Amino acid sequence: MSSLFDRHQLRRAFGRAAPNYAAVAALQREVEARLLEQLDYLDERQPARILDLGSGPGRASGAMKKRWPKAEVIAVDAALPMLRQVPKHTRFWRPVKRVCADVSMLPFADQCVDVIFSSLCLQWLDDLPAALSEFRRVLRPGGLLLFSTFGPDTLLELREAYEGIGEVPPLSPFAAIQQVGDAMMAAGFKDPVLDRDRYTLTYPDLRALMQELRAIGAGDARRERRRGLGGRGRLQRVTAAYEVNRREGALPSTWEVITAQAWGPAPGAPRREGGADLATFPADRIPLRRR
Repeated sequence: MSSLFDRHQLRRAFGRAAPNYAAVAALQREVEARLLEQLDYLDERQPARILDLGSGPGRASGAMKKRWPKAEVIAVDAALPMLRQVPKHTRFWRPVKRVCADVSMLPFADQCVDVIFSSLCLQWLDDLPAALSEFRRVLRPGGLLLFSTFGPDTLLELREAYEGIGEVPPLSPFAAIQQVGDAMMAAGFKDPVLDRDRYTLTYPDLRALMQELRAIGAGDARRERRRGLGGRGRLQRVTAAYEVNRREGALPSTWEVITAQAWGPAPGAPRREGGADLATFPADRIPLRRR
């Protein structure tokens, strides 16, 4: 199966956005802050190792290291320039480790992590079920999985503007909340809980929205994307189509955010694969009958 996203383009876009990402990504900061609040579900437990997947410049990594100074906090991102920003959001006496890797192929041992935290990263993965299966592999039984991702209503007005002029929107597809839930169940996570919120941001014009998308690296990264802007005429038609949404002097932009929480299952808990339940056990836990 061919890849939906151009991984090289994604790394390049987010790498280019890295120096100014923390300053311009207002919605991302808000979603991340709300996700950090959900770490209260750990109660008084002290995690030993935490992964911040798709960490970006590392604000969440720094916040979790401050909360649990004794924990090993590891920021993981595919864009090396993003990881170079991490020390700006941490303290030298509370260093955060950095690993440049694809979050769908984690370079960590089985069941070695107590918390997996990921804010607005998973929408850039080709295969969400496979990624969640990888998360389960590294998460310890009873460990916490906490992530957010964009839903299909994200940039709804922009999609409708392109479709209204007969053009394919230059936007990535996002999984619906039902698909996210199905993928979590298939991976075998325990007690999954999902929530959905809609945020509305406003802009003076369409150009301001497009500039912000470029500034945070959230452009069209599909492998089959159309190269170039398609000419001034196309942009003018999209701008005119978007203008029907103007209210009180501003253009709205909808962002749907799906938040998910679950716990690492016990060893051997089944997962769904090919329509069947599959369970695995460590060899040393298989009882032997001796005669």
